[in-house]
Amino acid sequence: MSVEKNLKRLNLSIPPGPEPVGNYLAYTKSNNLIFISGQLPIDANGKIIQGKIGLDLKYHDGEKATTLAILNVLGQLQKETGNLNLVKRCIKITGYYNCTQNFKDHPKLLNIASDLIVNILGESGKHARVVVGVNSLPLNAVVELETIFEV
Repeated sequence: MSVEKNLKRLNLSIPPGPEPVGNYLAYTKSNNLIFISGQLPIDANGKIIQGKIGLDLKYHDGEKATTLAILNVLGQLQKETGNLNLVKRCIKITGYYNCTQNFKDHPKLLNIASDLIVNILGESGKHARVVVGVNSLPLNAVVELETIFEV
């Protein structure tokens, strides 16, 4: 099934990837690999879901933030490829969560991104991954996702 059909089935649309907030590229391509810089949970209005899970944010906020961040990843990938059907596979996702010391559900939150990539790309969406809880993130974002794709 095509990426477009999967997106329609999931009732999702890919937003244009946000512009970088510093002196770096949103993505870079080397041979057949696309490295996408860390994507934050930025919505269409430029608003960032900010805060720390377990302090001023709940698990549900992390779910919403993860969905936004992975859709922004796909927006960057769309910018580079022009057609997500050209993606051969997702190689790796690294997730960083701004959370309290006792928060333990990072893997569950990153599953949202992993499941979405697999639901959109099919078998080629299966990937390696790392998830880490951190004390802070840029712009006080709740999550940052870094990814590598093969085209």
